[in-house]
Amino acid sequence: MCNRTTMTEFILLGFSDIRELQILQFVVFLVLYLTGLMGNLLIVTAVALNHHLHTPMYFFLLNLAILDLGSISVTIPKSMANSLMNTRVISYPGCVTQVFLFLFLGAADIGILTVMAYDRYVAICQPLYYERVMNRRACVQMAASAWISGILYSALHTGSTFSISFCGGNVVDQFFCDIPQLLKLACSDSDLSETGVIAFGTCLVLSCFVFIIVSYVQIFRSVLRIPSEQGRHKAFSTCLPHLIVVPLFILTALCAYLKPTSSSTSRLDLMMDVLYAVVPPMLNPFIYSMRNKEIKAALRKLIGWRLFTANKMSIFLFCF
Repeated sequence: MCNRTTMTEFILLGFSDIRELQILQFVVFLVLYLTGLMGNLLIVTAVALNHHLHTPMYFFLLNLAILDLGSISVTIPKSMANSLMNTRVISYPGCVTQVFLFLFLGAADIGILTVMAYDRYVAICQPLYYERVMNRRACVQMAASAWISGILYSALHTGSTFSISFCGGNVVDQFFCDIPQLLKLACSDSDLSETGVIAFGTCLVLSCFVFIIVSYVQIFRSVLRIPSEQGRHKAFSTCLPHLIVVPLFILTALCAYLKPTSSSTSRLDLMMDVLYAVVPPMLNPFIYSMRNKEIKAALRKLIGWRLFTANKMSIFLFCF
């Protein structure tokens, strides 16, 4: 019998045993990782360097991009390294760290998404009070609350997960240390506390989701009363990206955590984890910049300035 006192490593099965498919997975994950990395870095740089974007909405978008950078960096690089080196091992401390960071970043992500919904609600439904309600101090406090809540919840959940005894071996049928897959290895009498933590986390996530939905119901009621078509279009353009991101991230995560362990095949589990762990952090920069003229203008200005600087440097070197 294998338990937490003797376990030193886990085996991540990943997607395939075939070497060619492992290389294909490495290439696909590399493209996804670089896409998410560049997209989120562009958002962070554009918001940080453009003083026109130093507003509450873009401050929270900056936080979301930073969290997404961390989220994709926790799971994808290790999976790529395993695929490239044809290994599946992750150490016990490495698995604990991966679980803690993934839960922390995911919980903080949900907190920031909830705060962003509140920000849009105040901006559209109570515009006269916006500057007073969403002042600099309030924004920093709300963002800090999301980050601190993520740390506390992650510490609770990670501690609960790795306090159980693992009687089912050390093989995790996933490309990273995912809690539902780890629980399949738990002894039948040792996962009650973890079930309670998952139930608690589910209630919190559902509460945030309901708050977001209610906020947007109120927002759309106010938007439909705007007489100007241009005003309605501007309001929708700032709200629709949020409504795309939230269900994709929250609902897929809830499905992955709440489904019975025997209700789906391992391939479906893998696809579900990719949908909530990899796809949202990669798509968020494109979703938020696609319909946002200010972000697109800031990115064009940033890229144009970089190209100008590069050309100027090239001319300088050529002259010498």
